[in-house]
Amino acid sequence: MDALYLIKIGEIGLKDGNQSEFVAALKRDIKRRMYGIHSVLESKDSRYYLTVDEEYAEHAELVLSRTPGINGWARARRCEKSMEAIAATGIALMRPKFVAGAKSFKVEARRSDKSFPLQSYDIAREIGGAVFTALSGIRVDVNRPDAVLYVEIREQAYLYTDGDAGVRGLPVGSGGKGLLLLSGGIDSPVAGFRMLSRGLALESLYFHSYPYTSKEAWEKVRDLATVLASFAGGMILHTAPFTDVQLKIKKDAPSDRATLYLRACMMMAADMMARKRQLNCIVTGESLGQVASQTAENMRFTGSYTNYPIMRPLSGTDKEDTVKEARRMGSYETSILPFEDCCVLFSPKHPVLKAKFEQEKAAFDALDFQGIVAASVDSAETLELRYPGPIGLSQIRRR
Repeated sequence: MDALYLIKIGEIGLKDGNQSEFVAALKRDIKRRMYGIHSVLESKDSRYYLTVDEEYAEHAELVLSRTPGINGWARARRCEKSMEAIAATGIALMRPKFVAGAKSFKVEARRSDKSFPLQSYDIAREIGGAVFTALSGIRVDVNRPDAVLYVEIREQAYLYTDGDAGVRGLPVGSGGKGLLLLSGGIDSPVAGFRMLSRGLALESLYFHSYPYTSKEAWEKVRDLATVLASFAGGMILHTAPFTDVQLKIKKDAPSDRATLYLRACMMMAADMMARKRQLNCIVTGESLGQVASQTAENMRFTGSYTNYPIMRPLSGTDKEDTVKEARRMGSYETSILPFEDCCVLFSPKHPVLKAKFEQEKAAFDALDFQGIVAASVDSAETLELRYPGPIGLSQIRRR
């Protein structure tokens, strides 16, 4: 038997003159993620329907749960628009719920086809009565039911019981393409996820300082990029060797400026990589006041080494909220693995908190980091993480 999924969109439906562009982008993205699997994607009256062979149902559910632009989805049954057929299908859907322990239910009906003889309330009442009669012992509870049967009357009747939340937002790529500065911490994967859900396609850039950072640290970042790839539909991860940059900072820069100058070099490198890859913006996991380099004064200084827009989606986010989001998207357990990245190397005990912009610019520029940073970017290694990623379907947890 084929598996049928009803897909709900949200923000895309609010678009006016260019709605068709967003719809086309979402369809392309779903089809791309279903590549190699026989599937049919249809759209009718602001609803989208994906049909796949039963053996690919798990993959389809992964796709639907992790594709930005989808508000929600549900596995559904389709039947003809007669009350007898709808009642029989509704009973068949509710019976497993009853067997599993549901003691109460309600029916929610929606009639998009206004030619159907019964209104939504009447449909819900009639189908509810049929379920109540067929399943002895179950009761109706319209306030806090154990199970809900949804009925939608469109060109045919569609019924389902369990709906799942989607990522929401806009289709990947509809908002351009950016470069994510990806570390092994909690924040940057969440920042990347937030921008993906706003339609921004991403490549990622990681700074590796071998032998001061281990192979395990890089593998940790690769796994975080793979989690993001499951939402993005794939991910390119660039790894730039930054050992020489950090050794120069340690040798030539004042110790209390080490972290500040490192961030400036990273932004300089991101600017070079974004130009090389013809991207539109830079994304960071910075949150105002979280660490010394993320004060307003210091971010003004580090951000001055690129002309690209800098997206800081976590800038006003509480750390606890970021942790909750990391848990939901499935990156948290990887982020807390004890393999440190280059940001913690040579960190000063008393870093500068409020850089004086003009003074700091002059001091940093005098050290002439341009060439050594350019060499790092030129020697960066690139890894393409294909959807759903090298860790495999079974290891990617659904939200």
